Amino acid sequence: MQLTLALLAFALLVAMNGTSAQQPAPFGHGDPAEGHRLADKDCQSCHVRMFGDPDRIYVREERRVRNAEQLRAQVAFCNTQLATGYFPEEEDHIAAWLNERYYRFAP
Repeated sequence: MQLTLALLAFALLVAMNGTSAQQPAPFGHGDPAEGHRLADKDCQSCHVRMFGDPDRIYVREERRVRNAEQLRAQVAFCNTQLATGYFPEEEDHIAAWLNERYYRFAP
């Protein structure tokens, strides 16, 4: 009986960890904290030159990015334009941060 209860408790714990806040992200295993660091380092200065307010590009009504695929493409475009040389994993970090902070696209 105790073994059965222990197994049930373990199964419940595994199920809860698999379905709680750990939902799959639309940007692979992107790390939003690392993305924030990278964006602050390389992206913000360009956005300031373009708009004055670096956040305006994300919240403006006429923004181009409307889904996760477009966000991924925009980050890749900016990576190329700024010649930052980010790897796809680093682009995922930036996209994950932008998604967490501004967009909230579903997985």
